Amino acid sequence: MSTSGKVAIITGGAKGIGLACAQRLAKDGAKIIIADIEENEGKQACADLVEQGHEAKFIPCNVGKKLNVRNMVAAAVDQFGRIDILVNNAGIIAGGDFLEISEKDFDRVIKVNLKGAFLVGQAVARQMVKQIEAEKANEKAANESTDEHEAPKHEAGVIINMSSVNAVLAIPTQVPYTVSKGGVNQLTKVMALSLAPHGIRVNAVGPGSIMTDILKAVANDKAANDRIMSRTPMGRIGDPSEIASIVAFLASKNASYITGQTIYADGGRLPLNYTVPVE
Repeated sequence: MSTSGKVAIITGGAKGIGLACAQRLAKDGAKIIIADIEENEGKQACADLVEQGHEAKFIPCNVGKKLNVRNMVAAAVDQFGRIDILVNNAGIIAGGDFLEISEKDFDRVIKVNLKGAFLVGQAVARQMVKQIEAEKANEKAANESTDEHEAPKHEAGVIINMSSVNAVLAIPTQVPYTVSKGGVNQLTKVMALSLAPHGIRVNAVGPGSIMTDILKAVANDKAANDRIMSRTPMGRIGDPSEIASIVAFLASKNASYITGQTIYADGGRLPLNYTVPVE
């Protein structure tokens, strides 16, 4: 599933699922832009990729701020000349009971998880459209019979939003996160429909319980681990690399007729209507 020569932006790519996506796309031949607010971790992640022989650059970015996003996209184009793949992965959580969650925490999560996905998605899509329009103009100049309204002969780009099983399922103590991921699913659909005429595919990945830093913190807590296993028929926590594999598939030509979809990787959690015994 080669993405050789493609330029990929991964927001929230300094660690966790985002880092796994950056590593996998780099392995498949892509040039990597890691965009994150975590500068030290982002720079180290890029340094590791470069040491392994890949092309990578870190660009600091707060995805909830429009100017940050515009500057990040401009810097990515300055570095590699174009953008072909976006993994909209940046996300945060803020726990709390519905009666207690603050407006500030609600707004903070929505700003990163949903507004950020919109801002980055829009800015990158505009760049992708600009690229495909330039390619069409060049083709028309080379062949005067080319119809200027003809659909793109080549895929203009791919956008992959990071959703969650919590776009469908709700956790009572994760109010803004659950709302934001539900919004990401609908954002994915409307982006896919709006951008299809431009040759841009948009899909989402909805992970279940994945061994990121958040879950590592409770991995040694038997009660917490039992709760996770009780809702996971496959009986294990997923690895970030497994999510990265789905992202790599969606970014590749193997998924060339897939758009507007959310693929859930959850160990069987979504179909579950009972809890499974834990040994």
